[in-house]
Amino acid sequence: MSRIIAGAAGGTTLYSVPGDGTRPTTDRVKEALFSRLESYDILQDARVLDLFAGSGALGVESASRGARSVDLVELADKAAATCRSNADLVSKLLGHSRVNVHRAKAETYLMRVPADVRWDLVFIDPPYALTEGELDAVLTPLAGHLAEGAVVVLERSTRSPEPGWPAGLERFSEKKYGETTLWFAEPK
Repeated sequence: MSRIIAGAAGGTTLYSVPGDGTRPTTDRVKEALFSRLESYDILQDARVLDLFAGSGALGVESASRGARSVDLVELADKAAATCRSNADLVSKLLGHSRVNVHRAKAETYLMRVPADVRWDLVFIDPPYALTEGELDAVLTPLAGHLAEGAVVVLERSTRSPEPGWPAGLERFSEKKYGETTLWFAEPK
């Protein structure tokens, strides 16, 4: 069971995706991640993109902490429905809608979004089985949609190699939490 840790909707229990097809970010990793993002002073008024959103927990946490807008992108039917439920729940608690759900493949969504769209913070939490080639198909178009000073957070298995960062993206940090590694990148 996941919850919103802090912000205007802090303490709210989120809906979970039924079945075992998703791998939610643990509360421990989420707390550490958002503590780091708070230290970067990037959340307030941010435009946030959550790719492979699962339940949408990272995106709605961002909304609770002051993000201006959040786009949740999820292809799987059950997960996209859970994203909608969590987006509606947080929107009701905040008194307005900041979270939009897009049922699409991550790379298809990025190829179709208008060229002038820019995000300040991007979460990418794909299935661990996603190949490096499939990940590259997401990272390459993403690089052109980042605002100046943006942060990209990629969650992968600790056993996965470092991603091949495309032109326009550069890793500036990484942090391991047991089986999970968070890679942090920025536009260059």
